[in-house]
Amino acid sequence: MPRPTSPARRSLPHQVRIIGGIWKRTKLDVADRPGLRPTPDRVRETLFNWLGHDLAGWRVVDAFAGTGALGLEAASRGATDVLLVESEGALVDQLRAVIQKLDAGGVRVQRGNALSVLAGLPPASVDLVFLDPPFDADLFDKALAAACRPLAPEGVIYLEAPAAWQGDALARHGLEVVRHMKAGMVHGHLLRRIA
Repeated sequence: MPRPTSPARRSLPHQVRIIGGIWKRTKLDVADRPGLRPTPDRVRETLFNWLGHDLAGWRVVDAFAGTGALGLEAASRGATDVLLVESEGALVDQLRAVIQKLDAGGVRVQRGNALSVLAGLPPASVDLVFLDPPFDADLFDKALAAACRPLAPEGVIYLEAPAAWQGDALARHGLEVVRHMKAGMVHGHLLRRIA
């Protein structure tokens, strides 16, 4: 006869952790939502090795924030202005609670459509844009186009997708790959404007 699972064990949420900076080892709960797929710790570790461990003064947008793991990781490493954009109300509330708990003064949450929010930002006002849209939403081209508008000339975009992006698919947005990784079914791309 199988042993019953204790109620406390069943209710433990899935978590990811901030891997560096002032909030290192802080755990972030992952809500049980369809399509919510936080960037795994090891992928974020590689990404922030690419970006550098000190993001002091950076202006960052986490456009499809979900758990906020990417944007909060950037803030933990010194980014001074971090905007987390999320469309789902329950996730927005969760993000606001985390920001309050961390006393993260330079982090803001905006509920809304990521593409519209990006399109409304001033040109050249962002150093780093995280794009991790739902894989089944077919938003990659639109998200890249929207992210290019507020991107500073030396800024970078991190794109997470189920397939590799390269060549003409990026060139039509004036972008090129700086770094690429594959981890399981996820492709991570660090992109910059074509010189």
